[in-house]
Amino acid sequence: MLEKVLAGFAASSPLEVLALVLGVTYSLLAVRRNRYCWIAGAGSSLLLAWLAASRQLPMQALLQIYYVLMSVYGFWHWSRQAGTAPIKIGYWPLRWHLGSAVILAVLAWLTATYLAAETDAAWPRLDSAVTWFSLYATLLVARARIENWLYWIVTDTVLVFLYASQGLYFAALLFLLYIVIAWSGLVTWTWHYHREASVAWFRRPCYVMSQIV
Repeated sequence: MLEKVLAGFAASSPLEVLALVLGVTYSLLAVRRNRYCWIAGAGSSLLLAWLAASRQLPMQALLQIYYVLMSVYGFWHWSRQAGTAPIKIGYWPLRWHLGSAVILAVLAWLTATYLAAETDAAWPRLDSAVTWFSLYATLLVARARIENWLYWIVTDTVLVFLYASQGLYFAALLFLLYIVIAWSGLVTWTWHYHREASVAWFRRPCYVMSQIV
């Protein structure tokens, strides 16, 4: 098994290596809430779209194209809201996530059924499920919602298996690194959220007093 993995790494293309470098750059910049993460993310996604399509993972290829489009939106939204300052982060209500999970599960079942019956896609059920939930997680990143990191921890774990099973070992390594970065992002964003909320709470009484005076 180890020999197979090492051989897979040795046979990896320069495109896989470049996708890994750009992908890690994207994640590290996203943790720092730097809007230029979206530029690195778009480049990584374009490369991964090509690689996924070449290895019979059609939903992953479409997902990567979606990432490119979301990178344009994410860069615009983060630039518009924050300017040169880090974008404001927060949470969405639990009921939104529960409702979204039901809708995403239904969509995943429908696309998996189609792929299994009409195509030669590898792992149609896993591919479909991780694709739809990744779509949602990407929207959460663009809207700077802290929960996005929880979704990425789960979906990236599945993607490590999917890409490794198709011999794309550098891509699998990328998603393994994403898991580590996602944990870091979750801790960092949560800390900043509570810190910024505390600063806002302390500033509010000062603002009220200034209005009274």
